[in-house]
Amino acid sequence: MVKSKNTKTCEFVSPKHPDKICDFIADSILDGFLAGDPKSRVAVELLGGHGRIFVSGEVTSTADVDVEALVKKVVGEDYQVFVNISKQSPEISRGVDVGGAGDQGIMMGYATNETETFMPLEYETARKLCQDVYKEYPFDGKVQVTIRNGKATAVVASFQKTGSKALGELVRSLIPADLYLINPAGEWEIGGFDADSGLSGRKIVIDNYGPEVGVGGGSFSGKDPTKVDRSATYMCRRIAVDLLKKHGAKKVRTKLAYAIGVKDPVMAVAEIDGEVIPIEGYDLTPQGIIKLLKLDQPLYAETARWGHFGREFPWS
Repeated sequence: MVKSKNTKTCEFVSPKHPDKICDFIADSILDGFLAGDPKSRVAVELLGGHGRIFVSGEVTSTADVDVEALVKKVVGEDYQVFVNISKQSPEISRGVDVGGAGDQGIMMGYATNETETFMPLEYETARKLCQDVYKEYPFDGKVQVTIRNGKATAVVASFQKTGSKALGELVRSLIPADLYLINPAGEWEIGGFDADSGLSGRKIVIDNYGPEVGVGGGSFSGKDPTKVDRSATYMCRRIAVDLLKKHGAKKVRTKLAYAIGVKDPVMAVAEIDGEVIPIEGYDLTPQGIIKLLKLDQPLYAETARWGHFGREFPWS
C-alpha cells in the first residue's frame, strides 16, 4: 500500500452515467422554470432507470413547464414519467420571501495553483481524460486516475460499447501511466438507465473538487439559487479564486454557513496557505450572491455535465 501523502486519486463519470442523466434532467427542469420566471422556487429530485423516471419536489412559479415532455425530450418517448410536484412549503417560503437563506448548511470552496483552472491536479486530469474518451465513445462510462508526485501512476477506464483493445490504445495515447486497467470487469454493451438506476445529487464529490477536498454535503442539481447549498457554494469558489489570485497563494479554502430564513451567514472564513482570515468585502446574502453571479438565469443544465467548477461560469 502506497502511503505517500503526495498520492491522490480522483474519478470522473461521463454525461451518460445514470446519476448524471438525472442531474441533467433536474437542471433542465430548473432552467425551464427560470426561463419563464426568474424568481421561480424549484427543488426537484430525479430517480430513473429501466424505463421509468420519477420526478418529485416543490415548485412555486408563474412559468408553465410541461415537465413530462421535457423529461421525454432527454430520455425518449418510451419512458414512463411520473411527476409529483407540489408548491414550496409556506413555512419555508416566508423566510425566503424576506431575502433569507432557503436552508441552513455549511458551504465550502477551494482553489489551487496546481492547474490553470485552479482545480486539483488529480481532478482536472480525470475530468480531461473522461472528456477526451467521451469524444470517441459518447456513452456511459467512468475513469479514475491516481497521481503521485504530479504524475499518473494508475489509470482506470470503463466505457460502454467499447472494445477493450481500442479503448486501451486511446487511453494510452491520452495519458502516460505505470498501470492501466481497461474495462477491468470486461467489455459491456448495456449501460445507462438500461443497466442501472440513477439519482440526482448523488455525485456531489465529482460535482465539487474530488475526494481530497471537503464538501458541505449539499447537492446542486434541481435547486434554484435561493438554496444556499448551491448558490453559496458557488460563491465560496468565486471567493477562493479571487483570494488565490490576490495573494499569489498555493491553495485557498473558503467556508460559509447559514441559518434558514436569515440573510447573512453565521460564518464566513477563508484559509490562505494555512492562515485563517475573515471573508470581507462581499455581499454574502442570498440575493447579493444571485445578483453578482447572475444565478437567476437558465444556465444550469450545462453545469450537470462536466463539473460545476473550473469551467467558464461566473463563479468558476
